[in-house]
Amino acid sequence: MELVIGTKAWSTWSMRPWLMLKKAGAEFDEILIQLRQGALKSEAEISIHSPSGLVPALKDGEHVITDSLAICEYLAEQFPKAGLWPADLVARAYARAAASEMHSGFLSLRGECPMDLAAEPQLATLSAATAKDIRRVVAIWTGLLARFGGPFLGGVEYGIADAFFTPVASRFRTYGVKLSDYGDVGPAGLYCQRLLERPEFLEWASEI
Repeated sequence: MELVIGTKAWSTWSMRPWLMLKKAGAEFDEILIQLRQGALKSEAEISIHSPSGLVPALKDGEHVITDSLAICEYLAEQFPKAGLWPADLVARAYARAAASEMHSGFLSLRGECPMDLAAEPQLATLSAATAKDIRRVVAIWTGLLARFGGPFLGGVEYGIADAFFTPVASRFRTYGVKLSDYGDVGPAGLYCQRLLERPEFLEWASEI
């Protein structure tokens, strides 16, 4: 397997399947493409590997799978013993819903607080739309942890839903977001900390 990814400091979508490959213990080669080196240059390099012209892309033999969620679903099927989704039907549905909401939503949070693992921590003044996004993240985390017991979402030992929210946890740290200001009474903040202490994330962050 080969995983085509973008710059590790910035590419949230690349991070997510990379974390799951590491969690699964899969052997893979990494093809790193530096982003923000000029649109045409980056696009040309990516298009060599990815038919969508985007990263990430997983190359497995003759197959090329694009889109981070599709790649993670593929990995869950390829490595069932890794437990990337909860085994329980209901827990799996909730975890999938959380990952899908992250995949398609939270546009204000993404735009106002872009991931930059190389940035110094800072205090950001956030818009009402971003504050609403953060409250929703807190509600998702708190609800799933209460329903399924944790320590990760859906009661699984670190899976796809957690990988999808790991870049969000890094944003909260970078921009000085205190989850207690957005409805957290403790569990969401502790979960956020657990995401940033995972060995998979620490390995990724060490390579920026």
